[in-house]
Amino acid sequence: MIEPILLFGIPVDFLLFALTLLGVALFHHHTLPVALTGLAAIVIYKLIFTGFKYGAGLNGLGHHMAHEWVTLGNLFLLLMGFALLSRHFEESRIPDEMPALLPDDWKGGVVLLGLVFVLSSFLDNIAAALIGGTVARHVFRGKVHIGYLAAIVAASNAGGSGSVVGDTTTTMMWIAGVSPLAVVEAYIAAIVAMLIFAVPASIQQHRYSPIQKDAPRGLRIDPTRVFIVAVILAAALVANVTANLKFPALLDTVPVLGLAVWAAILLTAGLRAPDWKVMPETFKGTIFLLALVTAASLMPVERLPVASWPTALGLGFVSAVFDNIPLTALALKQGGYDWGFLAYAVGFGGSMIWFGSSAGVALSNMYPEAKSVGRWLRHGWPVVVAYVVGFLVMLAILGWRPDARLSAVEGDCRPRAGDHPFGWRGCTDSGRNVIQVSD
Repeated sequence: MIEPILLFGIPVDFLLFALTLLGVALFHHHTLPVALTGLAAIVIYKLIFTGFKYGAGLNGLGHHMAHEWVTLGNLFLLLMGFALLSRHFEESRIPDEMPALLPDDWKGGVVLLGLVFVLSSFLDNIAAALIGGTVARHVFRGKVHIGYLAAIVAASNAGGSGSVVGDTTTTMMWIAGVSPLAVVEAYIAAIVAMLIFAVPASIQQHRYSPIQKDAPRGLRIDPTRVFIVAVILAAALVANVTANLKFPALLDTVPVLGLAVWAAILLTAGLRAPDWKVMPETFKGTIFLLALVTAASLMPVERLPVASWPTALGLGFVSAVFDNIPLTALALKQGGYDWGFLAYAVGFGGSMIWFGSSAGVALSNMYPEAKSVGRWLRHGWPVVVAYVVGFLVMLAILGWRPDARLSAVEGDCRPRAGDHPFGWRGCTDSGRNVIQVSD
């Protein structure tokens, strides 16, 4: 691949991507055209001038997309499928029952965020965010403050950050050989962050539109739709765990989670018809996210700064605008991180901007008013503060403890038998420590 062309010391690719993000921030009513235009500009630039990671011209682009299609396919299927899931959940009438279960003042908002946090620890964070957004729309009478929407996304990302089945990035770490106990430490920072952003966001919401005190009379929950929601969520969970434990290599070749969700949706369609009317608007939001993720994957990021706690802290801010999946892959390839810190940073950091995580994009499809970076930052500032404070508290309690076993050490490295699911091979450093190096 040809070296990137620099302008003022910055690769032109990054400048084009930055202009795309700036356009999304400034023209939030036209996010899809801006994202597609930015992606087209980046692709044309790389076709003409620099080529791609896997070669030049259309052949290089084709090889790049062949490596990315599983990630993009999973995102597409999950965002579209979970939109139908949220409608099933809404029509089950469970959200209407929630006022009877939640406290009547601002503490009800805190409890709801806590439920989203717990759900995301074992479900996909997209599903957790959409369930939280659906409940919020009912208990707050359709008036949900943008600061509280940011808190819902933050709660869903925080809940998944310490669980190897709660977020794609932590699942990647698990596949790479990181212990689930090393990842679960992220909950120290996540819980601290949760306590920091949940209270002001809930007070903000209470002032904007107080929680509904009583459930409607004569309410009848639809058990069939409850069953459908449970089947879809169970399909996602079982597919995730089974594929990771039994068939990890399959996750790099087939969008397992997305296909499992859609199989459950179609198999249960005869019981209650999905609300297909939500598909057109959801489709536009999904294509927007895929355009940004694809553009981010085209950036010439081949290496990260030396692994350290400041680097991990910075990656959280980067993940607010840059897809956290390639960031995590680069960090695993480089090695030398304390994985609990990295899991928290790349998992929770995307909450700081609405398009920084798939959960944020999914929720913004439900609440289009959230598609304003300025309003998100102005009213969702507790999330930014919570991210930094949570990270520093974890650092003070645990200290930075890098995992030398997954450090890519140069020198005397003899290959071991067996390929790694990510296309890496295991080596031994002078016969002492197992490490990971790139093939």
